[in-house]
Amino acid sequence: MPHLRDAPDDRDPEALLEFGVLNLDKPPGPSAHQVSAWIRDSVGVEKAAHAGTLDPKVTGCLPVLLGAGTRLVPALLEGAKSYVAVLELHDDPPADLESVVAEFEGEIYQKPPKKSAVARRLRTRTIHDLDVLEVADRQALLDIRCESGTYVRKLCHDVGLALGTGAHMGDLRRTGTDPFDDTDLVTLHDLADALAVWRDDGDDEWLREVVHPAERALTHIPSVTIAPSAAEEVAEGAPVYAPGVIDADDAPEDSLVACYTPNGAAVCLGRLVGDADADEGLVVDLERVLV
Repeated sequence: MPHLRDAPDDRDPEALLEFGVLNLDKPPGPSAHQVSAWIRDSVGVEKAAHAGTLDPKVTGCLPVLLGAGTRLVPALLEGAKSYVAVLELHDDPPADLESVVAEFEGEIYQKPPKKSAVARRLRTRTIHDLDVLEVADRQALLDIRCESGTYVRKLCHDVGLALGTGAHMGDLRRTGTDPFDDTDLVTLHDLADALAVWRDDGDDEWLREVVHPAERALTHIPSVTIAPSAAEEVAEGAPVYAPGVIDADDAPEDSLVACYTPNGAAVCLGRLVGDADADEGLVVDLERVLV
């Protein structure tokens, strides 16, 4: 785990790898679990965890947390996901394809597929944006931004039913999982080469371009800055009380928040339960201590 005194960018390479994250461009073939296991063994940490499962054939954005950074997985599960998917139509595309697809924006009902890891109960998921980027023959390229836990394969099937042509999902690539996107993805080869340069020559510049402080995985959720003295108490398991709060983002009650020291080091994840501007009282109830 990181130390309270260590600002994220000042950590040495060993500490970075013990509390780090990389924005991986997952290749086709291995499962997300297999990729995480390979990274764990290559880096030499006890744990590595991916944020959001991708099937073996699916490529793209797969944040992987290292060491104690695996404690941040719940924060990444809060974020939205973005994809580009090929919709394989079973007949010629109708003239109203784009308008029918647009009807799937908003809250939809989904039942997880038979091979899913969750109970097959009807549930709702929100499709934030759904756009048709291109249509060629019996294929349509879809740009999707959706709530975590949305099954894109099932979405494509349901769109096909609504179109009257039938359809299934072809190729799928994830382009983002908040707060990460596909603008700075790294590959398994990048990681292997950066580790080799650092271990052989002591040069960690490339390694720092590939692996980032784990705090990067928290930038999409509200933050609470607490005094160093309060952080020391949190490290021992105490919740965050109002006198220890220096600053806080506006957020609804029960929001998942990340608490930091003034130097930007993450201290804990917790739920906002009180007024950060109050003179006394409980503000953040702990869920995960990070230091």
